Amino acid sequence: MRSDRMKKGLQKAPHRSLFGAMGYLKEELDRPIIGIASSANEVIPGHIHLGRIAQAVKDGIRMAGGTPMEFSTIGVCDGIAMNHEGMKYSLGSRELICDSVEVMAKAYPFDGLVLIPNCDKIIPGMMMAAMRLNIPSIMVSGGPMLAGRFKGKPVDLISVFESVGKVAGGLMDAKELAMLEECACPGAGSCSGMFTANSMNCLSEALGIALKGNGTIPAVHAARIRLAKETGIAIVDLVRKGLKPRDIMTLDAFRNAISVDMAFGGSSNTALHLPAIAHEGGLDLPLTLFDTMSEKVPHICNMSPAGPHHLEDLNEAGGVFAIMKELSRRNLIRKSCLTVSGRKISDLLKGTDATDRDVIRTIENAYHEKGGLAVLTGSLAPQGSIVKRIGVSESIWHFEGKARVFASEEEAGKAIMEGRIGAGDAVIIRYEGPKGGPGMREMLTPTSILAGRGLDTVCALITDGRFSGGTRGLCIGHVSPEAAEGGPIALVRDGDIVEIDLVKKTIDLKVGTSELEKRRKVWKKPKPKITEGYMARYARMVTGAAGGAIFRTDND
Repeated sequence: MRSDRMKKGLQKAPHRSLFGAMGYLKEELDRPIIGIASSANEVIPGHIHLGRIAQAVKDGIRMAGGTPMEFSTIGVCDGIAMNHEGMKYSLGSRELICDSVEVMAKAYPFDGLVLIPNCDKIIPGMMMAAMRLNIPSIMVSGGPMLAGRFKGKPVDLISVFESVGKVAGGLMDAKELAMLEECACPGAGSCSGMFTANSMNCLSEALGIALKGNGTIPAVHAARIRLAKETGIAIVDLVRKGLKPRDIMTLDAFRNAISVDMAFGGSSNTALHLPAIAHEGGLDLPLTLFDTMSEKVPHICNMSPAGPHHLEDLNEAGGVFAIMKELSRRNLIRKSCLTVSGRKISDLLKGTDATDRDVIRTIENAYHEKGGLAVLTGSLAPQGSIVKRIGVSESIWHFEGKARVFASEEEAGKAIMEGRIGAGDAVIIRYEGPKGGPGMREMLTPTSILAGRGLDTVCALITDGRFSGGTRGLCIGHVSPEAAEGGPIALVRDGDIVEIDLVKKTIDLKVGTSELEKRRKVWKKPKPKITEGYMARYARMVTGAAGGAIFRTDND
C-alpha cells in the first residue's frame, strides 16, 4: 500500500509512535489509510455543515475496513466576497486549494482520498488535485441549498442581488428587500440555482469522479448523509481495485461533462474550470471544443437564473443521470466511461429516466436547439469570450451599441446604480482579467443591478473578468486577450460601436485597423493593482482565461 511509506518497517517506528500519540491503534494503521480533504468552515453557508458530511464519510470508510484521516483546506464564499477586494482572491484560491491537497497527500502518502468541497473554486481546486496526484479519489459535496420562498414563489440568492437594482430603480422599497433577504437563503448548502458551485458539482457526476446524486441531493436531506457513507465505502473499494482519477476523467469523460453542461445551461465559469482540471491530467480542453459541443447539444433543462427550476427540482426529476440518459438518445454521451462506482456510464444509465418532463425535457421538445453556453470570437476577443446564451433574451441576440468604458467593476457599478447607463449602451469593464484584476473577479453586482433596473434586455456588459453562474442578460466575459496584456479590449474608447451576434457567435469592435494601431502605440501597460502577497505572485504566474487561467509551467 502507498501508506506503507510512512508506517511499515523498522525505520518507521518513530512514525508509528507519532500516530499512536493521536490515538491510532496498530490495527488501524494496518488498514488502507484514506485522507479526507474537507473544506468545512464557519464562513460559507455551503460548508457550514461539512463536518457532518465528513463524519459520515469516515463511518463509511471504517465500515469498509479503512482508516480515515481528515485535514482541512481554505474556502471563499463568492457571494460574501462579491463587490469588494475579497473577490480578487476567489479564483486564486483554486490554485492554493489544489496545492494544499497535493502537499498533504505527498507529506502523508494516503492510499486514497475523499474530497469534500461544496462551493465555487473549492470544487475545481480539489478535482485538479485529484488529477495531479492520480491516486484513488472520490469527491462528495455538501449538496445544494433549498430554494427560499417569498410571496408564494421560489427565490434564491440572485433574487436578492437583483432586488438591489430594483430598489435603486424605484421598483421595490427597502422594507420589501429586507423581507426578501431574510428568506432567500433558508439554510446550509450551495446556493440553489445552477450557479458555478452546483454546475461543477453536477459535472462531477458526468466526469465520473463522484457518485450518482452528488450534484443534486439537497444539503439538508438524509440522502446526502447516506451518499457520504456510500462514498466512504466506495473509496476503500477503489483503493483495492487501484482505479485512479486519470482512468476515470478521460477526454471522453470531459466531453460528457461538456454535453451535460450545455444541456442544463451551466455557469460560464465551467469554461475556466474544466480546462484547468483536464490540464492537470495532461489533457487539452480548448474553447473550440466547448464551441463545437454547444452546436450539437440541445438545452433541455432550464435552471435558475435563466429558468424557473432549482436543484431540488432537478433532483426530483431524476438528476444528472436522467439528463445523460436523454442525451444518450442522440449519442451525445460516451457510455463506456468508467466512474468511481466501479461501473461504466452505460450500466448506471439503465433504469434511469426523467420523471418530470418540464424540468428535463425530451430532445424533441428542447428549450433551445443549441447548448447553454456560446463561445464568441471577433476583433474584440480574438482568443474568445463566453456568454451564457440561454440567459439572454432573443430580442438582443443581435446587438449593436455604443461603448461605455470603465477601468474597474466599482466604476461601472456606480454608474449603473446612479442611472447613468441607458438602453443601447455596451458597458465595457476592463483590467479585471486574471492578471489585471488580478484574480478575474465575478461581477454579479453590476449584472444584477442591470437586471433589477430592467436593462438586461437592452444593454450589453462586456468584460475581461468573469460572471457569476447567477448572471443573466447579454453579459460576455473572459474576453481574451485581457486588457492588462494589451488585448483589443484595452483599446476601446467611449462611443465606439460594438456589435454582438449570438447566432454567428461574433463580438466585434467597429473601429478601423489603422485607428486601433494608433491607439496601441499610445497604450501603456497599467501598474499592478496588488503589489505584495499571494495575489501579486498570482498575477505574475497566471495565464489567460481562454486556457483556464492556469499557472505558467516551467516551459512557458
